[in-house]
Amino acid sequence: MNSIKVGILGLGTVGGGTANVLQRNAAEIQRRVGRPIQVVMASVRDIGAQRICDCGEIELSTDPYTVVNNPEIDVIVETIGGETLARELILHAIARGKHIVTANKALIALHGNEIFAAAETQGVCVLFEAAVAGGISIIKSIREGMSANKIQMVAGIINGTGNFILTEMRDKGRTFADVLAEAQELGYAEADPTFDVEGIDAAHKLTILASLAFGTPLQFEKVVTEGISLLDLRDVSYARELGYRIKHLGIAKLVQGDSGEDELELRVHPTLIPRKRLIAHVEGVMNAVLVKGDAVGTTLHYGAGAGAEPTASAIVADIVDIARTLNAEPSARVPHMGFQADSIAEIRVKTADEINSAYYLRIDVNDVPGVMSKLSTIFAQLNISIEAITQKEPARNESRVSVIFITQRTLEAQLNNAIEQIEAMPDVCDCVTRIRVEHLD
Repeated sequence: MNSIKVGILGLGTVGGGTANVLQRNAAEIQRRVGRPIQVVMASVRDIGAQRICDCGEIELSTDPYTVVNNPEIDVIVETIGGETLARELILHAIARGKHIVTANKALIALHGNEIFAAAETQGVCVLFEAAVAGGISIIKSIREGMSANKIQMVAGIINGTGNFILTEMRDKGRTFADVLAEAQELGYAEADPTFDVEGIDAAHKLTILASLAFGTPLQFEKVVTEGISLLDLRDVSYARELGYRIKHLGIAKLVQGDSGEDELELRVHPTLIPRKRLIAHVEGVMNAVLVKGDAVGTTLHYGAGAGAEPTASAIVADIVDIARTLNAEPSARVPHMGFQADSIAEIRVKTADEINSAYYLRIDVNDVPGVMSKLSTIFAQLNISIEAITQKEPARNESRVSVIFITQRTLEAQLNNAIEQIEAMPDVCDCVTRIRVEHLD
């Protein structure tokens, strides 16, 4: 039987890792597929550059369109990243009947609706397991393994850089800026770390997970997104004292709206979660995704979220899936987003003000009589119930103290109203620190 011929766009860390895995495990992969899978061509910026893979049998080109236009290639693997060129190349390849495997979460989150529609028209596959959580295989787990369930929630640590920073802050008492500098030295964070630390990378991934879980269009623009760059070391410490850990979570949750219809919460933000939860113990650059289904209950998927070979593992698994169904009718294949294309349905996404959550609040106040009474009055007038209160001892020669509140669940709009009134008090020293609390029940 003829081999499956693969062209790779980009032979950097991920593309080179993919070539390595396909070469090293060629015999094992052939046993699974029934025929060889062979990388025959790749596009690169510099043909003479050193690479992490053996290119002896791979034709190299500096023009990615020569790879896409090669009539012998069955599957295009896109690892160049970015949006504009990657989108153009993938749509060009789809128009020529090529199957696509990509690790590009931004591309799928922002342009996936268009790309999947084009693929449906041409009867080709677009697979993207490597776009979320590296080698965990969370996409296949949701799309296929949990297809019997009405999924109720997906919550995940889906950015390793942010998790590394928070782990170091908690365990070693280091500041955000200090740990970020180390993360950049270690290659965990880019020179411009905005996508990682401000939650944009995680929001791309959550967009994909939510669409898979709930059968909705991809809608990145509706994700409430907050980063970790403003986290204070005090809050990391206070959370630990209260029995919580702070994690930067992506949360997609199906909730019942006021009309009785299903609505979605899509949000990425720092979150206090109880220390007893398994996901609270995911450390360093590792990823984990919690999925709650009505039949299976709560499952936790853990593993490496990035790196050459964990990502390559996911890419090669997608190539194997395509190879197994290459001659199948398109209608017999697993749908791109797990739901039939004509069954993808709009579900209203809640705004930030409509989110219903518990909250951690740190309020720095002057240590004078009457402040606690005034704070309590504001909360009572807005029907915000308090779960716990802790007042920290003032530092030596300091006249201010930190008061910590854990609220019960309340609408964010009400909480924002309370914060506005609190910050207007003359004895409140700084802006109120607010972090959402999730028990992930």
